[in-house]
Formats: sequence, structure tokens, C-alpha cells
Amino acid sequence: MTRILKAAIAGVLASFVASAQSSKDNAVVRLDPALDVLVSPDAKVELVKGGFGFTEGPVWVQNGGEGYLLFTDIPGNVIWKLTPDGRASVYLSNVGYNGPEVWRWGGIQNNGRERNDPGFEEFAMIGADGLTLDRQGRLIIATFAGRSLMRIEKNGQRTVLADRYEGKRFGGPNDVVVRRDGAIYFTDTFGAFRLREKDPRRELDFNAVYMWKDGKLTLVVKDMPATNGLAFSPDEKYLYVNGSRDNYVNRYEVRADGTLANGKLFIDMSKATGTGVTDGLRVDTKGNLYETGPGGVWIVSPEGKHLGTIRAPETSTNIGFGDADKKTLYIAARTGIYRIRVNTPGI
Repeated sequence: MTRILKAAIAGVLASFVASAQSSKDNAVVRLDPALDVLVSPDAKVELVKGGFGFTEGPVWVQNGGEGYLLFTDIPGNVIWKLTPDGRASVYLSNVGYNGPEVWRWGGIQNNGRERNDPGFEEFAMIGADGLTLDRQGRLIIATFAGRSLMRIEKNGQRTVLADRYEGKRFGGPNDVVVRRDGAIYFTDTFGAFRLREKDPRRELDFNAVYMWKDGKLTLVVKDMPATNGLAFSPDEKYLYVNGSRDNYVNRYEVRADGTLANGKLFIDMSKATGTGVTDGLRVDTKGNLYETGPGGVWIVSPEGKHLGTIRAPETSTNIGFGDADKKTLYIAARTGIYRIRVNTPGI
């Protein structure tokens, strides 16, 4: 067991008692009465589990009558399994970078505290990032520092589906989503590199969205710097993709062959205040977008109207709908996993 993994486990165990309790009341900023239909006025954000390094990629797995959340802790290079009652256990380890000179890889992040805070920590983002399930229920991983798209088979075997485009290695697959026909869409960034786009080790000079289907990789978007989160509309006529550098979301039309066309600006958060960037992105069954951004998780109507913002105690990085009814929004927020009940099921 690596030193990083031991430290991550110790941190989670140390927070066991505290994380079982609800966090202090946190505001849901309501900008439109329509939000009350989606999030009840008395809904609260609560902490499910804390003590992690930098959480990402929450995805719900329904296993018969029981279910659990999987999410990544990027600096720990771990995928965690979290039950609704707050019990956490290591699900997979070493799913990101596993090569030599690990200290030279992964962009540098921190735990969100001020630099003069005694609890301030910095770490390399060497693990995996986004997670989803394919139509057979297999876990699909954007390995980020691992520079690949990976599938976990039912027997636990790890299968690399893609790790390069036109012979050149990816820069850091970030997030991933699966269409009903089984096609896998994922974003690629420069996240595997310490110096990002300036790193001499990078092989591709652009960020992109790719489609993988039946062993074939297709480049579908390359006009968005710092591509990050992505999600389909309920009818899959559109794919929403965000860019973290400038805090915006584009909407693309999905053609019959799965390629994308006519990308247009859908949400502009560039002038919004508050901590956080456009990162994780999900959609509910009525087409409302739940998008991490400045100040928390933005809720946006299918027409592009900002209805309100869910404010977690920490900077929100990604989100996923869970529980059997898909009416719990799980929020990955730096060192903790939070949740809030909503009224419309997510996709």
C-alpha cells in the first residue's frame, strides 16, 4: 500500500464520526420561483463523508435493493465506495498515473484553504477523474493522469479502450458520459502534466471531446480550451460541454452518426463571482442543467435561465444523481462528499 493511499485512508477514518453528522445549514440561493419545483424550500445540504484530498467524478451504482456511490480522490489515486450511511471503503487504487517519477506528474491543486492557514495543503493530481457506467453496468474511467479511457470488466480486469489520437497520447481525460447506443464521449485536457499546455511532454496541442464506439475513436470537438464536464439532454439531441478556463457551457447538436454540430454558447458564467469553475455537469429528466460554477452548483433551465445556486461548504467540483430514485444530488466538493434532496430525478 502506497504512502499516499495510507494517508488518504487515515484521513477518512479520522473523520468518521464528524462526517456522519449533517453539516451546518447551507443556503440554496433562489433566483426564480421555478426553482421551488426542483428543490424544496426546506432542502438542506449535508455532509456524507469528509477527510479526502480532492474528490471528483461521483457516479451512483444501484445493486439490487442496495446502492452506493463511487467517486475519485485524485491526489490519493483512489476510487472510493461510499454507502448512504457514510461508510467509505477503497474500491480501486492506482487507476491514474502508475509510472516512474510520480512526483513529476499531475497538475498541482490544493485543499481550498488560504495559504496562511495551518491546514493548507498542496498535492499533485495523479489519480483518475470522471466516472460513469456503460449500458452493461461496467465502470468507465477517465484516468486523467493515467492519460487513458479505461473500462473495468465484470471480473475486475482493466481494459484500456483508448489512450491516444492519431498515434499521440492524450493529455489527461477528464470526464465521461455514455449515450444510449453505447457510445462513450469524454473530454481530454492537459491535466496529466505539471506545466499543463506548456509541458514539453505533451503530444497533442489541443483539448477535445472524443467519441469512442465499437473500438473506433472519433474527434468530435476541438474548439473549446480547458474542456471539462459534459452531459446529454434527456432526448440526446444535444450534448452540453463546459470549458473551465472561461466559465461557460456550450450546447452542440448531436447528429445521427454521433458527431456534433452547431456549437453555441448556452451559459456564460465568466462575470459571476464566488469560488469554483465550470467543472461537473449533469441533467435531470426534465432537461434542467446542474452545473458547478462560481459560488456553487448552478441550476439552469433547458432554456438557459439561471434558476438558483446550491451552495456547499466547500468548492464544488462535480456532481451526480443517486439513491434508488435518483433524487439525491451528490456533490463532490474538494475534501468531502455532500448531498441534497431534489424533486426531479436525474439522468
